[in-house]
Amino acid sequence: MANEGYHEDPKELSNATKDYHRIIQSTMEELEAIDWYNQRAECATDPEAKAIMEHNRDEEIEHACMGIEWLRKNSPVWDSMLKEFLFKESDIVANEGNMSK
Repeated sequence: MANEGYHEDPKELSNATKDYHRIIQSTMEELEAIDWYNQRAECATDPEAKAIMEHNRDEEIEHACMGIEWLRKNSPVWDSMLKEFLFKESDIVANEGNMSK
């Protein structure tokens, strides 16, 4: 369905907003696939099947990261938040209080 996930009439949305939506949807799908492959790999009894599912999971992680990077490059808010929260050694929730507004 072409309007899946839209909360407004797509005809009224800019191309930039539609692309933003597409990346969000695609990244969500990648995250879901990561979870599925991870569960399947954990339950696999055959080592080769497990290795294939772990490989597939990791490929999906790559795809999700690409979507997140696109969001970072195309949204100042994503850029700011990712820079604030990623690759920090401090407590994740406590770090929110340290955000510069």
